[in-house]
Amino acid sequence: MNKILGVDIGTTALKLVLFDERGQVLAQATKEYELLTPSALVVEMAVDTYWEAFKSAIGEVIAKSEAKPEEIAALGISAQGETLVMVDDAGEPLRNAIVWLDNRAQAEAEILSQEFGDENAYKVTGQVSIVPTWPASKILWIKRNEPELFQKVGKYLLIEDYFIYRMTGHLVAEGSLLCSTVYWDITSKTWWDDMLHFLGVSPDQLPTIRESGEPVGEILPQVARELGLSPTTVVCTGALDQAAGAIGVGNVVPGVFSENTGAALAICATVDGPTFDPLSRMPCHYHGIPDTYMEHTFTTGGMVLRWYRDKFCQEELAEASAKGKDAYDSLTEQASRVAPGSEGLTMLPHLQGAMAPDANPKARGVFYGFTLRHEKPHFIRAILEAIACTVKRNIDVLEELGIHIEEIRCLGGGSRSPLWNQIKADLTGRPVVTTHSPEAACLGAAILAGKAIGLFPSLQDACQQMVAIKDRFEPNPDNAAAYAATYKRYVELYDSLCPLFEKETAV
Repeated sequence: MNKILGVDIGTTALKLVLFDERGQVLAQATKEYELLTPSALVVEMAVDTYWEAFKSAIGEVIAKSEAKPEEIAALGISAQGETLVMVDDAGEPLRNAIVWLDNRAQAEAEILSQEFGDENAYKVTGQVSIVPTWPASKILWIKRNEPELFQKVGKYLLIEDYFIYRMTGHLVAEGSLLCSTVYWDITSKTWWDDMLHFLGVSPDQLPTIRESGEPVGEILPQVARELGLSPTTVVCTGALDQAAGAIGVGNVVPGVFSENTGAALAICATVDGPTFDPLSRMPCHYHGIPDTYMEHTFTTGGMVLRWYRDKFCQEELAEASAKGKDAYDSLTEQASRVAPGSEGLTMLPHLQGAMAPDANPKARGVFYGFTLRHEKPHFIRAILEAIACTVKRNIDVLEELGIHIEEIRCLGGGSRSPLWNQIKADLTGRPVVTTHSPEAACLGAAILAGKAIGLFPSLQDACQQMVAIKDRFEPNPDNAAAYAATYKRYVELYDSLCPLFEKETAV
């Protein structure tokens, strides 16, 4: 049976999983790395740091699985977006990669916004505003601040592009990762010539555009020897990490919505064509599926529960550490003792400002309605319900745009909590489904690679074969009234406090 490698090149760690054709995990490895942050706005990474983590992970996975390199038929990549790699004409990196988190290009983002207009940029690229993290802003910063290096750039690559090039010698890119460069037209699927001209970038300095899930080429013999892989392994185009994660839980047809509750809450809804929000609340991305799109955005997620755990749950942390358990299990067990609606206690989870779909950086976190009756379990449950309310807020916006959501697929750390999954089902009124794979992005990359080399006739068939449903949480009608009241309070509380948020300044 063929084996497939799925790699997820994350912000602080690279994950690698070896799968069989049924989606069963044969071995996995995680390699962490440290971001370079010499100042508050600068976030970089030596390009070779990613590669060394990749090489180390491959060695560990091969050893654990005892797989023969020639048994690995294909390799697919899930990658962080917006991380920019600049190479010379020989393909060698000219400087550290500028990581997506980097915010130094604030003046450049403002210049581009004034030149092209956020509304126009949204219609072309699907991104609701031009911000410093987009590669277009980063390139303009290089042009203005490192002009000698700017003249030496042979190719502008994203991190997936660089890995594919280093393994195969082919310079290719795919749409799901190109969306947020803000120099790619999401509708025509070609470069945005006006933006490139303004930046001073030639199309020859960019890769060839391919679809996700296509074979690129076999691994170069000398690179195969370096990695410990076979030169017959085919490297395939992958996808943006959130698109790969959506594919990895079977979110590949309209009507399915996936939410990834980690530190942030990422949402993806599959749609047949580009769908633009007249109020510019919801970005539109190209999916990892040909001629398919996704409404995709981020907002505050599990970081709120982590904040509460670290600040107010030292006893639970100490007990969990002593017993070798997860403190989150203790928190959710406490929350399970409280009735739906937390007896009127309502939270706004905007500890770092409200993100999608409200986009209000001045918003703040709020606990509202607590009395002498309320104890720690009420506050924990109110946090879980607040994130579920945020999921529903985004679904409501999607429904306004004519995107009907029938089912929610959950991934990320939050999906491990049955209580939280049930709360999300009850509050949204939609079934919540979890899957068996703990690394959905790696599985999505492997699914794309399996489809690319012809192991499956289509991506949908690949998902049916490789994605295994774990649990299904149906909405409990007994909780509908309580959660309708909770959600109404949540929305009214936010709307009522917006004028106060506007007056307050950040502390």
